[in-house]
Amino acid sequence: MAGKIATRAAYGEALVELAEKYPKLVVLDADLASATMTKGFAAAYPDRFFDCGIAECNMTGIAAGMATCGLKPFTDTFAIFATGRAYEQVRNSIGYPHLNVTVVGSHGGVSVGEDGATHQCIEDFALMRQIPGMLVCCPCDGHEMKLAVEALINYEGPAYLRLARPATEIITDEIEGYQFELTKGAVLADGKDVTIIATGIMVPMAMQAREILTKEGISARVIDMHTIKPLDEALVLQAARETGCIVTTEEHSVLGGLGGAVAEYLAGTLPVPVVRHGVNDEFGRSGTAAAVLEYYGLTAENIAESARKAVALKK
Repeated sequence: MAGKIATRAAYGEALVELAEKYPKLVVLDADLASATMTKGFAAAYPDRFFDCGIAECNMTGIAAGMATCGLKPFTDTFAIFATGRAYEQVRNSIGYPHLNVTVVGSHGGVSVGEDGATHQCIEDFALMRQIPGMLVCCPCDGHEMKLAVEALINYEGPAYLRLARPATEIITDEIEGYQFELTKGAVLADGKDVTIIATGIMVPMAMQAREILTKEGISARVIDMHTIKPLDEALVLQAARETGCIVTTEEHSVLGGLGGAVAEYLAGTLPVPVVRHGVNDEFGRSGTAAAVLEYYGLTAENIAESARKAVALKK
């Protein structure tokens, strides 16, 4: 499966591939099927697809009702609408009664590109983490996304799944010993000097950063933390003990997301230097995905620089 594919495209493929196996799966979309890539499911299973129009709050309520009838709804729209516009409905209609709905936010982060700050949702992890009992998942590539979709179909309870717009390199299918399990991070590469904990499209960049650091004599461990909540605390604690410092990297604000989760946990358990890499306390801006990622420092070189800082802090 090596190559490049957007996680949103892999998500759409997974829905179609898994539909026969899971007849209770239903898909709801807010007039964005061509963007969220649910159009394939709509064509193949029209009786199980519901276009709710540009009415995200209503879509969320409909999905909650379907869940009470024993179905497994996946709601689909852009992350900014799924977690921002429909936050109250997700919180009160899905989270509070702990219903079996997966909220899917496509086009997360600044790599949405030209759509600009209004559509570049960099707060979704933080918003969903705050809802009691809500699982938060952000797969790093197409291979991992397909595994995550099946795992979420079988998951009992409310969940949030983030998809990315641009095509990204597939790496997890070629890593020896890789296994996907919700709530458990995956060690993609070992190291002894610093641990880089990454999520989403930053995972391949973290692996590139590791190569940069290796040439400098710095041994970096890389953890793919696809499930941000609940955090794999045991894996984080082990990394902190064995490498002595942590870098988190995410296409999200440094406030409230993966970095916040790791820092919050270690502050009360095993305080070690934690450098949070992501978007600082500012809005996004319009530009190509590559240009915007570069502008906000979401690159392998910037991850490597954060790692150098973390190593220096532990001395």
